[in-house]
Amino acid sequence: MRPDEIAKVIDADPRLIVPVGNCEQHGPHMPLGCDTIIVEWLSDDLSAEFGVLRAPTLEYGVNVFTEVRYAGNASMRRKTLHRALNDLLNTWEATGIKEFILLTCHEHDPHLEALATVITSGARVRVVNIFAMDFRDLLEGQTEPMHGDEVDTSLILFLAPELVRMDLAQDYMMSRDELRRYRRGWLKIPKGSPGSIGRPRLATREKGQLLYERIHSRVRERVFLAPIPAET
Repeated sequence: MRPDEIAKVIDADPRLIVPVGNCEQHGPHMPLGCDTIIVEWLSDDLSAEFGVLRAPTLEYGVNVFTEVRYAGNASMRRKTLHRALNDLLNTWEATGIKEFILLTCHEHDPHLEALATVITSGARVRVVNIFAMDFRDLLEGQTEPMHGDEVDTSLILFLAPELVRMDLAQDYMMSRDELRRYRRGWLKIPKGSPGSIGRPRLATREKGQLLYERIHSRVRERVFLAPIPAET
């Protein structure tokens, strides 16, 4: 888009969607950029429906430090992601943006902390972790999203099935406490895990469609249909 086109959209609706993806392995059956694929797809759908600008995707996040080095992984430090977002939001705010909607589906605590602590001069910032939703009724072998699991794999089977190798999917479960410590960065991926955590072999395209429809519906209702903050 040209600057004049962008200015017209901002005048009509001063919100900006900022998809924050990640470049991290999700098991031998999945592409590294599956977090990016999911948030880009959701951002595009919401941008088209509501006429809200979507920023170019930030394709890197803060990864869990693992004992095994996976080819292709790329990670920022929490401070680096935080500063990058501060700089970007500061420049966009100067062009008239009054509300930022940061979309992510990467549940590493330092990654979410980097998003949740960004600072603006006055614009509203809404951080949406789409995997914080309750999906229990849609899952067979899990009670919550894990990593390269039944949730991730089902979603990519729906959004980009050509990128999934189900013949390579392997199940590996953690306890709830282990999963919490893993997300915090206190626990490395065990040697017995292929990189993914959860039950990806239970994933289906049909399940992915139901998951995506719930994600889209909840974000749409709770974020995009909420009143735009009044100008001060």
